[in-house]
Amino acid sequence: MPPGDGGLLRDYLGENADRSARHLHSIDASIALSDLARGTSLGGRLPELRDRSVLIATGDQLTSALALIELDGVARRLVLCPPDLAPEHLRSVMADAEADALVSAEADGGRGAPGIDVVTCDPALTPWAAERAAPRQTEWVMFTSGTTGTPKMVQHSLAGLTAAIKRNAGHDGPPVWGTFYDIRRYGGLQIFFRALLDGGSLVLSSPKEPIGDHLARLGAHGATHVSGTPSHWRRALMSPSVQAMSPRYVRLSGEIADQAILDHLRACYPRARVGHAYASTEAGVGFEVDDGLAGFPAGMLGRLPSGVEMKVERDTLRIRSSRTAIRYVGGEGAALAEADGFVDTGDIVERHGDRYFFVGRSNGVINVGGLKVHPEEVEAVINAHPDVRMSLVRPRKSPITGSLVVADVVLRHQPGDGRLAQLQGEILRRCRESLTQHKVPTAIRFVPALAVAATGKLARHHA
Repeated sequence: MPPGDGGLLRDYLGENADRSARHLHSIDASIALSDLARGTSLGGRLPELRDRSVLIATGDQLTSALALIELDGVARRLVLCPPDLAPEHLRSVMADAEADALVSAEADGGRGAPGIDVVTCDPALTPWAAERAAPRQTEWVMFTSGTTGTPKMVQHSLAGLTAAIKRNAGHDGPPVWGTFYDIRRYGGLQIFFRALLDGGSLVLSSPKEPIGDHLARLGAHGATHVSGTPSHWRRALMSPSVQAMSPRYVRLSGEIADQAILDHLRACYPRARVGHAYASTEAGVGFEVDDGLAGFPAGMLGRLPSGVEMKVERDTLRIRSSRTAIRYVGGEGAALAEADGFVDTGDIVERHGDRYFFVGRSNGVINVGGLKVHPEEVEAVINAHPDVRMSLVRPRKSPITGSLVVADVVLRHQPGDGRLAQLQGEILRRCRESLTQHKVPTAIRFVPALAVAATGKLARHHA
């Protein structure tokens, strides 16, 4: 029985153990999924974790993946702790999640969690022949993206998390998924499930691995399907190793996919299908767009064949489906959805002709003298310049207007000093031709790189 329909991830792997040599590939090791179906990474301590709320707080993605597979259907609740969880927030996370056990990659991994049982996860699998107890429904808890201060968590079910995945979809050979995401966040977890349920392998990323080396490793493992945010892909396109792989499918999600990045990826991988997907930790997977164009057709509003319903209200996209999170975790467990069941995504869209385009986040507006500026709208204009690889639009304080709009720009190639002034003029001219005056940057600054947060999105410290 497929996971999400009452089956378990580990049992699903066991039932399909004869299907191709599927692996989880990390920077340091590779694990055959068929071995996990017959072994354990938890040293025989799986029964101790039954019916408990377990924090998965290993230092790397491979051990997290192994623990998730084994504990689904055993633990009452799984809490996926991202690697950037600040130590000072661990106690509040434990309290909100009602955690009474922790899985770590090290025996002393629970130093910051006194009074909690710690179980070590080891990728060196040991045989496991004990009979398993009857499965239970496990709650999957993860952090919302863009969280600052005390982390906010939401609860999902395995059925909701995997509802968008077409299991065992037809492919030209077993797929090898690769991702720039971390699987302990929603976007990466979706790719993890796709690889498991689609009969393929998964190449995991690592924060200690330079992007060029990661691209080379994706190529070495024959990655056929690769996913990341537009910022991930813009950084990849700046590396000579971007040609080390030849994917059949390139997927973008997590940020606005403007036309420039879609066109650049199509030029880089002319044989690949380039698509972008809309999803969020709270709203779940909404839809995919595979026509090569930014935005989405207006005809997608209403009820899609997938069962997802979408509408635009007060300029923001709202989604209702079985894929959305169930509730927030901690406190009173507040509901995510409004009274009609729709989740307000906070993503602002505008209709142009027969298509909707994303213009920014409702909480990311720059206020210029009482007029609103969405940074992503300005960035889309700047990124369309053929010499620009990526940009970040941010506010600068002004005693007169409150804020001014400025832009940090990364170029595709470093030109001579004389060309820099010319490029500034060209970019500003494009902005003046496409944007109203208050949205035009007052300054363009060329920088060698832009900071990308642990979520894979541009680090927007002003939002």
